[in-house]
Amino acid sequence: MSPLLLLLTAATGLVDAVSFLGLGHVFTANMTGNVVLLGFACVGTPGFSAPRSLTAIAAFLIGALIGGCIAARVAPISGSRWAMAAFGSEAIFLLGATAASVGHRGPVGEVSRLYGLIVLTALAMGVRNATVRKLAIPDLTTTVLTLTITGLAADSSLAGGTSPRWQRRVLSIVSMFIGAASGAFLLRHSLALPLGIATVAAVCSIAASYGAQEKPQSV
Repeated sequence: MSPLLLLLTAATGLVDAVSFLGLGHVFTANMTGNVVLLGFACVGTPGFSAPRSLTAIAAFLIGALIGGCIAARVAPISGSRWAMAAFGSEAIFLLGATAASVGHRGPVGEVSRLYGLIVLTALAMGVRNATVRKLAIPDLTTTVLTLTITGLAADSSLAGGTSPRWQRRVLSIVSMFIGAASGAFLLRHSLALPLGIATVAAVCSIAASYGAQEKPQSV
């Protein structure tokens, strides 16, 4: 499961690059950053939009609700089927975003398509966060790194700790970095490219969950 979540962490970097750089300074995966951006917008800081941030937060909440419902209804029956259903939902939302982004010119494009992309990517990330939260694998939240970076320093030998899971923590940070850098680069060519790759990552998650059907769930 850890390699899969590292792949999804990289996909988050792709989605964050699309949303922040391509959809007008809004996050659809990182709600901490999005609340901060909303604060900027509410005091009239140029370049930020309260409606875009509020739309992202609302869609993310709905996505998390969907993810929670899937977990409550399917996880008790089959852990692998639950993961397939959850990651499948994420893939559907991201596929829709990829299709909608073809030909889109970023924040200067059609308003309806812009908000549609915000909603679809935020729904996908909301489902993902609810799913990963239930998986509860330490240092692999796939969307935020604050606690991961804190743990890397606070639990290190320099602080008198034993540096537990330091490899996983470093890989999580590197995965997010690679995803964000790749997303920013791909945006020079197309908004659909990074979203398409993020969709492929979600599809790989479905395949990995299917392959684990006969195995006990590992957390």
